[in-house]
Amino acid sequence: MAVAPPSYCFVAFPPRAKDGEVVFGKNSARPRDEVQEVVYFPAADHDPESKVEEFIKCTYISIDQVPRTHAIVISRPAWLWGAEMGANEHGVCIANAAVSTREPAAETEALLGMDLVRLGLERGETAKEALDTIVSLLEEHGQGGNYYEDASSCHSFQSAYLIVDRDEAWVLETIGKYWAAERVTEGVKCICNQLSLTTKMDAEHPELRSYAQSQGWWTGDGEFNFSEVFSAADAHPLMLNPGCQCLDSPLFHEHSKESITVQTMINILRDKASGVCIDSESFLTTASTVSVLPQKRSSPCIHYFTGTPDPSRSIFKPFIFVDDVKLVPKAQSPCFGDDDPAKKEPRFQEKPDRRHELYKAHEWARVVLESGQEQGHKLRKTMLELEKQGLEAMEEILTSSDPPDPTEVGDLFYDCVDTEIKFFNSSVNS
Repeated sequence: MAVAPPSYCFVAFPPRAKDGEVVFGKNSARPRDEVQEVVYFPAADHDPESKVEEFIKCTYISIDQVPRTHAIVISRPAWLWGAEMGANEHGVCIANAAVSTREPAAETEALLGMDLVRLGLERGETAKEALDTIVSLLEEHGQGGNYYEDASSCHSFQSAYLIVDRDEAWVLETIGKYWAAERVTEGVKCICNQLSLTTKMDAEHPELRSYAQSQGWWTGDGEFNFSEVFSAADAHPLMLNPGCQCLDSPLFHEHSKESITVQTMINILRDKASGVCIDSESFLTTASTVSVLPQKRSSPCIHYFTGTPDPSRSIFKPFIFVDDVKLVPKAQSPCFGDDDPAKKEPRFQEKPDRRHELYKAHEWARVVLESGQEQGHKLRKTMLELEKQGLEAMEEILTSSDPPDPTEVGDLFYDCVDTEIKFFNSSVNS
């Protein structure tokens, strides 16, 4: 059975978060050489009358389209259709984590967990609507297929999700088509690569418990504990998500005086000592995101993406939804169309160069930062200063009584990516 890499997903609500804000964050742990891109898709209407049926092609299978899809911004491995994490125009954020359970995930191609992240964002106006979308599609189409761009072996996993809006979050954990979910409205919550739900389940598949009994995993007596019933035999419940313990550590209070902010969420995603920021021989945190969702509806949600590996050596860049968002091709990977080895069967016979312009510019920076030399220290200082300027500008937007100018924020992520690339290129040539 493949071992799921530990992708940590966090949410913090008041009173632990800054007053009136929900803070969401995720590190995406993936194979070291994989490229993630940040992509915006505008809202769209789909006319079912133009054809007898209208389909969308997900990573491996096609499913029915819906009449309207919401605008979304996602961070995704460049070879697949879905997303590791992202947000939509209504302030819904979703992150996915591959989980190891006692039931092996199907290798048969179906919907990937990442496909369900994107589908939830496209179709859910609230966290609960996104949850309902995901579990409905899960039951109809199932989950399965290779999570990695690897022809030599199929790495398949069950999935867990953190689904968040301005008011609440849902932790959703799945076993095949079966699932359980917990509603969260205060404090902090973390999911990772092991099941975390126990006896508190606010929604579940109607046949979940009878399925557990049919497999001999639960006798039907006593309280039903989801993680105890479905966790892999070698999982230790008390050690399931050690990195999540950092939510209660001094690190989260270091700069925030007991208030979790965007900056403290960024700090924890950068922390390698806790294991939250992955940098191992096989896996790396290939992209990260942080979102702030003001509970005041007149304030915009702000989403920060790195688009590059290792958050401790990356810049978090802001994105705000407006009607005319400027596309950012420099953070998007090349498109290979129908010739893409991920789309042709047998799949993954080749690995094309999926690096985008931002990724290529950042490669040089990572080498310099890892060197530990004076040039690396200066580079890191300047990168953090660029990021700080962006965070301060976004804080001004959140505290202002006036709405942001759509013409300015529509170019926001584009300008930040462009500035970052120019900075790296000028550093190389200096």
